[in-house]
Amino acid sequence: MTRRTGPETLRRAASPARLLTLAVLPALLPALFLSVLAVPGARAAESAPTVSLSKKEAGKGGEITVSGKGWRGEALLMLLICGQATPERGVIGGTNSCANGAGRAVTTDEKGAFSKKLPVAEPPDPCPCVVHVATVTGEQASDDAAFTVAGHPTAELPRRTGSGKLAVLAATRLEGDSSLLTWFGAPPARRLVFTVGNLGPAPVEDPVFEIGTAHGVYAPQWEERQWRGTVAPGARARIALPVELSAGAHGDYQISLRYGKKVLAEQPWGVGRPWGVTLFWVLLCLVVPAAVFRSGMAVVDRIRPRTGGARRTAGARPGPAVGKGLPRRTTPVARTARSADADATTAVLPWFTPDSAPSENRPRPTTKGQA
Repeated sequence: MTRRTGPETLRRAASPARLLTLAVLPALLPALFLSVLAVPGARAAESAPTVSLSKKEAGKGGEITVSGKGWRGEALLMLLICGQATPERGVIGGTNSCANGAGRAVTTDEKGAFSKKLPVAEPPDPCPCVVHVATVTGEQASDDAAFTVAGHPTAELPRRTGSGKLAVLAATRLEGDSSLLTWFGAPPARRLVFTVGNLGPAPVEDPVFEIGTAHGVYAPQWEERQWRGTVAPGARARIALPVELSAGAHGDYQISLRYGKKVLAEQPWGVGRPWGVTLFWVLLCLVVPAAVFRSGMAVVDRIRPRTGGARRTAGARPGPAVGKGLPRRTTPVARTARSADADATTAVLPWFTPDSAPSENRPRPTTKGQA
């Protein structure tokens, strides 16, 4: 009997391989599922920004190398040595407690890593100290690494004001109006009003908030604002904090409210353009050239030479010019004897005097026919 090959024979030959694949696939699915879940976790772990130091302690005038990874690619970072700070509580006093004059800036590479040498300087506040690394532009991110400045004073951290469990209970708003001076470039000012409640078991005394001002793609610039008062556990308080922009500011701004390391609220603020400044420059561009032109014309009129037409002979009377097309002035025919005598006495030639007239010096003839 001859053996025939066909579709049925091929299906029978392939059936053992198919059965083997179906038997192994359920065992491989859990491993594939775990590997897929592990990749995002690894990427998330790699994306967390970290900071490491070449030395944990150094004296003033020394130098350390600050390295980091997991930051945003090609991001601009700021490196500072700050006092009264720990990695757990952060920089309590803000950048005012940092050695800003000895700070350095660095840009991360495409993978978000960097390495920069930082000179050791004494911060204005006592230790414990940290090396504070934060982004300057774009999405905000920061990290701290514990560091000791040798020979620098050390003091205990300030007592925590309550448990830090403040929450905003109502929508924030900006109160206040712009004055006439703001229309001419004065700094715009408002009050950020919000209501907070204490959700913790301990009272919060004199909390220190931070007001952040962001414009465009730049990161917020934070300023500390302390509110004087106490928020009892379970109580609420209405707080108003001043907000002020720089002179001549205009455009869309984002005002942020932060307590500790938590951003409590954000409020947009549209600032109008100071048209008074534009009007001032327009008027200045018109008035100054006009004043210069008038002054120049006055100087030219004073120093220009006088023409000969201004010199007139004595006794000559200027008469009206007879122009083309104007009626000619005629002398009246009838003149009185009084007016003729007046003209004869007044019209005296200047080069003759009454004593030297020709009629008086010529000898009179005595006889008829004598010349």
